[in-house]
Amino acid sequence: MGIRSGKQFLEGLKDDREIWVDGERVKDVTTDPRFEGCAATLAELFDIQSQRLDEMTYPSPTTGDPVGLSFLEPRSADDLRRRRHMVKVWMDRTCGMLGRSMDFMNCLLTGMASAAPSFDRDQRPFGRYLRSYYEEIREKDLALTHTLVNPQVDRSRPVERQTKDVAARIVKETDSGFVIRGARMVTTLCAFSDEVMAAPSTNLNMNEDAEPYAFSFSIPVSTPGVRFLCRPSLVNLNAASPMDAPLANRFDEGDGVIVFDDVLVPWERTFVYRDVEMCNGLFPRTGTMNHMMHQFSTKNLSKAEFMMGLAFSIARSTKVDAHLHVQNLLAEMINYTEFVRACLIASEAGASPRNGGVYVPDAAPLWCVRQMFPQMFHRMCEIIQIIGAGGIVAVPSFAEIEGPRAEDVERYFQSAGSDSRERIRLFRLAYDAAVSSFSGRQQLYERYYSGDPVRLAGSLYENYDKEPYIERITSFLDDLEGRARSSSAR
Repeated sequence: MGIRSGKQFLEGLKDDREIWVDGERVKDVTTDPRFEGCAATLAELFDIQSQRLDEMTYPSPTTGDPVGLSFLEPRSADDLRRRRHMVKVWMDRTCGMLGRSMDFMNCLLTGMASAAPSFDRDQRPFGRYLRSYYEEIREKDLALTHTLVNPQVDRSRPVERQTKDVAARIVKETDSGFVIRGARMVTTLCAFSDEVMAAPSTNLNMNEDAEPYAFSFSIPVSTPGVRFLCRPSLVNLNAASPMDAPLANRFDEGDGVIVFDDVLVPWERTFVYRDVEMCNGLFPRTGTMNHMMHQFSTKNLSKAEFMMGLAFSIARSTKVDAHLHVQNLLAEMINYTEFVRACLIASEAGASPRNGGVYVPDAAPLWCVRQMFPQMFHRMCEIIQIIGAGGIVAVPSFAEIEGPRAEDVERYFQSAGSDSRERIRLFRLAYDAAVSSFSGRQQLYERYYSGDPVRLAGSLYENYDKEPYIERITSFLDDLEGRARSSSAR
């Protein structure tokens, strides 16, 4: 089958999925005003893939049909760069604001499938199931979401010691599969996905009571017994003009809690089963995390470039870039952007083969992006607020340009570098990117989408090879002490 068109993608969303928002079930996510903008954006990405085959696809290893490059198992550093270019095309289209577009899960699934043999266990060939599933998703060009985190009920206790029975867990085993009951979060992109993967939870205690919570599987989002309870949409349904919230209207990918109401999961869709050891540390151990970090660092590069370009445009519009302190702020934007770019290039230069020759990006530079970009993005929003200042607060609706007071707007909202139309649309974009609820969600997303930053920092420290640097300090001190003794003896 190979790649799909945007129209085929949208048709695939018209099924029996249970998407709940604002106290009601959504009938059709492709036409509901809270969802249709993002659905149309995702359809555009599929169309771009179909129209730019050389950049965005490669021949399927099984059929020869074009399949998405985000499914590529890289066999060289050049393959990594080629995949990165494909991801960058999509990310540039969405300004880096659509963090869970299809390529994220495609890269995650590909990384897991590359290490498929490590999933096999005596009772069942889970690795073979995983490999088969990867090939199915690749050939059908399906969109995936995933769910990883248990609901926040009592964070002072591990999941197996919770007094309230909320977290998703295995409750029964049958010949055809197992039954799961409970909830997980955060299923970003759930309204627009074909499949949902319950990814392995990576912070389980090593005991028998935790085993019902140790699993990984994937099923269609329309599976009976599966429902999604979503947060309210960030789309401004009351806006006088779509230009008033240009990012939210196109890129609100949605977030939700998934509920499994005694859902039967077939064995052939199961990748980890009651295996705590397999769950803990799975992503870094298999190299999957490296592929994920390579993808979202590319997203971060697009996002940084967009925010930098927006800051440049605002500064030039009112000529505040003539001031040295503003130039310093803009230089910060340049530093952040080039930092991410350099880390990506370094990760590819340091890539090495694992898992039967599949090249894995070097983790160390990507860990730097993973740890530092949340603070960088927050600061980038702050810089846009500082440069735009009261102009961002006072910018009217784009609809005023053709309203009864159009003459006032034309006169009083122009700037040294642009007319009123250009300035208003630019500053409405700045408001949406750096001030609005959409921006707030983006900042929160960057802080937590890759995991708890405190735990991540601890993990980075624990796993970083510290010995060469400690030995270097010790050797330097030994040399100094030796010199001091020699000097004293003379």
